[in-house]
Amino acid sequence: MSAPLDDLQSRLGYRFKDVGHLEAALTHRSVGPVHNERLEFLGDSIVNFVVAEILFKAYPDAREGKLTRMRASLVRGQSLGQLARRLQLGEAIRLGTGERKSGGRRRESILADAMEAVIGAIYLDGGMVACQTCIGQWLEAEFAAVDPNLVEKDPKTALQEWMQRERMDLPTYRVLEVMGPAHQQTFRVACCLGDQLPILEGTGSSRREAEQAAAAAALARLEGSDA
Repeated sequence: MSAPLDDLQSRLGYRFKDVGHLEAALTHRSVGPVHNERLEFLGDSIVNFVVAEILFKAYPDAREGKLTRMRASLVRGQSLGQLARRLQLGEAIRLGTGERKSGGRRRESILADAMEAVIGAIYLDGGMVACQTCIGQWLEAEFAAVDPNLVEKDPKTALQEWMQRERMDLPTYRVLEVMGPAHQQTFRVACCLGDQLPILEGTGSSRREAEQAAAAAALARLEGSDA
């Protein structure tokens, strides 16, 4: 095992039984056809569940909307990117030449995606209990500091709450197009509100950013129609 991976596992507080899982989580798509996006997909679901469970137990009187906003503040791309920086994840990420030269190790979206992929890798290697332990330890200070009365709504959360309040089906998102080279991509995402409502689009340098932009456009359209 390489020294950087050994050091990273110490910072993570988790030792992999199969270090191949960690190596896969740290491989960006710019390297080649075998990369970390499947693990990112898995880790995204796991971190949302674990954070939701911790908040559910910690705030027994909080309503769904506040719990949703607290969770969003803890697992949004910026928060996961900050966690990745704290764990010095960027030093271990494998990048293609173009992405490496363009400063990919410092890019928020790459760090956040790799953080989710590492969570997915821990799940495959050690199960849900290992994920719960790690996430609880990594975000201990953030859980202690979060205030359910001060958390701002991000566009996706605000749109979801608006549609729930109106008893409408929840929005769905799909990637329409990914433009540009691997080290400088732009995502175009559609926010679908149902058969009778318009499809709104958003763009961004990451899938998350584009989804938030699409949600903001959809919310503006819906709130404008109420005026």
